Amino acid sequence: MSLKVGIVGLPNVGKTTLYNAMTGLDMPVSNFPFTTIEPTVGAVSVPDERLDKLVKMYNPKKVVPASMEFVDIPGLGAGASKGEGLGNGFLVAVRESDALVHVVRCFKDEEVPLDGPLDPLKDIDSLNLELIFSDIDMIEKRIDKIQKKAQMKVDKESVIEYELLTKCHDFLVDMKPLRDLGLSKDEIKMLSSYAFLTLKPVLYVLNIDESEIGKEDSDVVKKIKEKAKEEGALAISISCKIEYEISRLEDEDKEMFLEELGLEKPGLNAVVKAAYDLLGLYTMFTCGDKDCHAWTFKKGMKAPQAAGCIHTDFEKGFIKAEIVSYEDLINAGSEKAAKEQNKFRLEGKEYLVNDGDVVHFRFNL
Repeated sequence: MSLKVGIVGLPNVGKTTLYNAMTGLDMPVSNFPFTTIEPTVGAVSVPDERLDKLVKMYNPKKVVPASMEFVDIPGLGAGASKGEGLGNGFLVAVRESDALVHVVRCFKDEEVPLDGPLDPLKDIDSLNLELIFSDIDMIEKRIDKIQKKAQMKVDKESVIEYELLTKCHDFLVDMKPLRDLGLSKDEIKMLSSYAFLTLKPVLYVLNIDESEIGKEDSDVVKKIKEKAKEEGALAISISCKIEYEISRLEDEDKEMFLEELGLEKPGLNAVVKAAYDLLGLYTMFTCGDKDCHAWTFKKGMKAPQAAGCIHTDFEKGFIKAEIVSYEDLINAGSEKAAKEQNKFRLEGKEYLVNDGDVVHFRFNL
């Protein structure tokens, strides 16, 4: 399952530093606006302690963690919704993303320029306004094309589309994102082809100073987290610079550095986990002596659909799924013991696959 998470934000907020830390790449970073001028895509492994334990149990020749694609998107400047600056490249890349990681600058650094005083809440509003303006522009162009047909009521689908777009337009002009509108599943499905920017789920990554790590949230960070909660979004505070340094260390040095900072795990783990939650994703496993593989699938998928995330043939020719829960398998101590305890079961086409299921799909073509 290929899903993209776009990393967005104003210039000089730490987007590329975060991207480099997550992907292990080294895209250029410098203290002036628009260092990133083209979207860059990198795969990020999803940290999962369950996979580590399954690997110890099966001792496979190959290990494949679940992964997600993160996109480092050019910084946004005022007027991007009108195509100014790098706006067009920014907005196209945002529209192609399934969810957004909005990096917000909450640190002070004389070497990293600021356009005015540090004001994270204002920065959030600035970027959100550009996304809102872009959605309004798209809706107005579409309404112009279908308005006459809808008002004449000669085409039922045009009437439904016109009414829905008008409702969205009226909400957007109040400077509120579409994800706050409370659209039904059917309405969201109808709007899916538009890929509206303000309908995408958002994770705010609050890029704090190193000196703030492990301390109580500052007043501004608290306000942003409250704002995120009101929006139905998520918010995490990390130091992108420190996360980048941690990502470059060997495991032993990494543990020592984390201990010095008073952290149990890198903050990047929380970012990836939050992105998973935003997209409504679960993980299932296929295990054997050849390989242990973690697979991403959507919450609420039935067994054939989940099988299709491995290979389309698995879904087309689905017969049964042999399943054991991760907890039952680990508690049994081995696959053989789990089978002796009757923890494995056969499930059919209506089975809803659970997070952590260890599966073997039976299929025939």
